[in-house]
Amino acid sequence: MTVKIVVADDMDLALEGIKTILRQYGAFHITGTHRVLADLLDALAAQPPEVILLGDQLEPGMDVLALVERVRQAAPRARLLVMGSLPDGLIVQELLICGVAGYLYKSDSLSSCLPEALRVVLRGRPYLSPTANAEYLLAVQAGRAGWQLDTEGREVLRQLAQGLRPQEIALMRRVSVRRIYSVCERLRRRFDAETNEHLIARAAEEGFLP
Repeated sequence: MTVKIVVADDMDLALEGIKTILRQYGAFHITGTHRVLADLLDALAAQPPEVILLGDQLEPGMDVLALVERVRQAAPRARLLVMGSLPDGLIVQELLICGVAGYLYKSDSLSSCLPEALRVVLRGRPYLSPTANAEYLLAVQAGRAGWQLDTEGREVLRQLAQGLRPQEIALMRRVSVRRIYSVCERLRRRFDAETNEHLIARAAEEGFLP
């Protein structure tokens, strides 16, 4: 049985490399390659694949967690493997919580990791390449107290400070309300705050807000 795979990355070199690797395996068939998010979403709507290989920089300026949310909305049943250049253990942890099937650090050997990753996730198990796995384990051991604000966290914090509700922020960012609640929870943990009002005050004290 042939597994249909869609690949999306902002770099032609990555797309060509993946095609070269998977060309050696008859069980894997790439049905499309895409360099921009809009094209990927159109392709997923027309013909959802079984696996999506997604570069974390596909959409400039978009946080990888928001990017994953958009892709999962378009193809909720597809297994999603994220390919990234920064193996932040906390981000990997959040991606797994959001339903990502695996994470491949691009500097690990994709020629060996990618086929194994596909076999593992198709069996319904998560896969992390060696470097991503090491960073993930460190993050789990350290807990979330040290989470640093990423682009999404900073923007949600700013929008909360402007008086927007999570539902309004979700609509503006075109993500699920559940996603925004998750970000708010992480922000409250980061600033040791019990409410969003307390969060805004603590963030202002630390200089994250005017």
